[in-house]
Amino acid sequence: MTTTTRSDPSRAMLRKRSMSRLHWARYATQAFFAVFILVAALRHQQEKQSGAPSVDALCPFGAVESLYTWVTTGTMVPKLHPSNMILGAAVLVSVLIAGNAFCGWICPMGTLGDVLTGLRRRLGLRAVAVPERVDRVLRYGRYVVLAAVVIATVQTGRLIFAEYDPYVTLFSLHWIFEMSSALIPALVITVVVLAGSLVVDRLWCRYLCPAGAVFAVAGHLSFLRIRRHASACTDCGLCNPPCPVGIDVAHAQTVNTDCVGCMECVATCPFPGALTVTGPTFLGSIGRRGDGDAAAGPESATSTVAQR
Repeated sequence: MTTTTRSDPSRAMLRKRSMSRLHWARYATQAFFAVFILVAALRHQQEKQSGAPSVDALCPFGAVESLYTWVTTGTMVPKLHPSNMILGAAVLVSVLIAGNAFCGWICPMGTLGDVLTGLRRRLGLRAVAVPERVDRVLRYGRYVVLAAVVIATVQTGRLIFAEYDPYVTLFSLHWIFEMSSALIPALVITVVVLAGSLVVDRLWCRYLCPAGAVFAVAGHLSFLRIRRHASACTDCGLCNPPCPVGIDVAHAQTVNTDCVGCMECVATCPFPGALTVTGPTFLGSIGRRGDGDAAAGPESATSTVAQR
């Protein structure tokens, strides 16, 4: 007779509470940085003469845009500031540690994408299911935008795309205080991105964000990655729907670098040990994995669900 190992219900409840606290920590962090950016933008519009920073100076992607000019001339591209280089270096370090978590926890465009997803669900609207092959091709759009922005900035020495950037259009608040010839096309681009984000989760992050392209490449060197353990996974597929960037978590051995670190897949998975956040061997694993859970395999996980 085979004995099935059952996971301790109290330990399962502890994991659930831990993930709930993590979710609220992420929401609070997202809200803090979104408000911070808006307050900084308002200060810049009202106190330009005092040198209050613009939203351009608070974007880590500015380090990528200005790197060539800074290295070759020792100066920054207009509208940017040495703070961009500091922020860029800090985010690069965070990417090497925790992957693309900046996009899931801090970036205001990512936060806005999550808000629009929540709004769609409240309105009862259906999400657009992008076919896998189409999705795979569209994800290269970020690299096209990245190449275009960097090449144009190097050649002209100006942020010629900044006036049409949805991040700048939305969060700089300049459209409240002044008009420009680029405002109408910028608003059109922004409205299209927002409308698309209402029916496709994090459309900007998936297909258009040049910073996301940089982070996705650097993320291959990240210490911490979400990994799926076949010994504990039952291929139920429950981890796929919550992913805001459409990653096929259920069939991945290691979740790819588009992951924004929201931990929704780990929180949704009912099978302890199936998904863990794993670093180098000396760091071990964190996530829904208790002592003996993974070793017990799918039978243990199924027994755990049966008790709920």
